[in-house]
Amino acid sequence: MFNKTLTLVAGAAGYVLGARAGRERYDQIKEQADRLMNNPTVQKAAADAQGVMAEKAPVIKDKVAGKRKKADDIDVTGADDLPGTVSNPATGGSAGKSSTSKPTQANV
Repeated sequence: MFNKTLTLVAGAAGYVLGARAGRERYDQIKEQADRLMNNPTVQKAAADAQGVMAEKAPVIKDKVAGKRKKADDIDVTGADDLPGTVSNPATGGSAGKSSTSKPTQANV
């Protein structure tokens, strides 16, 4: 029982001392981060990046929408029956079954 109490007291003391040292370091890091974020060069770079993203966002959105449309058009009916296909066992698919001896992308 004494060992358990000693361990708890030592752990509590270590926590308190570590928390004090940790708070000082946290304050140092926070101060440096605040100085960095308020630096005019960083502010300009952030504004420039925001402008580029606002300009490129519609183009990226259209590209993603086009890729999704292509993916939605793919017919995957019966894909569970393909050799090397790994599917969800909960749906009754052929999880892990393969009729080939060569490793495939799906079962590597």
